[in-house]
Amino acid sequence: MSLFSDSELTQNDFLGGRVRLLQPRAGYRAGVDPVLLAAAVPATRGHTVLELGCGAGAAILCLLARVPGLQAVGVELQASYAELARRNAAENDAPLEIVEADLSELPAALKQRQFDHVIANPPYYRFGAHSPADDPGRSIALGEQTPLEAWIDCAAKRLAPRGYLHMIQKANRLPDILMACEGRLGSVEILPLAARAGRKAELVILRARKGGRADFQLRAPVVLHDGDRHERDGESYTPQVSDVLRKGASLPGFSDQ
Repeated sequence: MSLFSDSELTQNDFLGGRVRLLQPRAGYRAGVDPVLLAAAVPATRGHTVLELGCGAGAAILCLLARVPGLQAVGVELQASYAELARRNAAENDAPLEIVEADLSELPAALKQRQFDHVIANPPYYRFGAHSPADDPGRSIALGEQTPLEAWIDCAAKRLAPRGYLHMIQKANRLPDILMACEGRLGSVEILPLAARAGRKAELVILRARKGGRADFQLRAPVVLHDGDRHERDGESYTPQVSDVLRKGASLPGFSDQ
């Protein structure tokens, strides 16, 4: 796959401009999902973090901007996005190492490392369950090629004892997530994300711990928007969610660590 030229890219601000991200005009473009994922991670200075499928780096760069002093690695399958993540790391002066690899075939050196946190925003749709996007990069980012179980298995193997996996995924994939965690990760918590009060959750964030033994927890939903319908003019995010997206605040909803 060829690398992106400058004319094929836009630069977008995240966290109120604390992260500036180059993204393809026509390929996969990050929205709020990776920002919410990064905001859920209870990382502190000195921790190590691995992102599986980092794309252009939105989630991991937002986490690095929110929590200084982390050591981070991103794994990305597509060469064009891996190179874009490297550019974005340099643009943001972020201590981020990018490894171009399939998560099912990680380099030997990476297999020798363990991390305090693993984060992931895997493709939302099962293989064959959606119409492929016209852009190949976007199609790979949205449509599952590696089974969800393989993502969680890889994460579990790379986590240090008592380390955390955080993953954002479609709510209808929750049965797959829970089955994949069985025997690999414990202390499972699920945080539903609902667009508005009274609506069903379309997304969930998983928190699971290597060696965890606490009971399963289904948390109260985080409501993203005020009001009962979309308003075309103005921003409708709740104050808490706006602080997450604009100011780098932590995402409320999980148990305290």
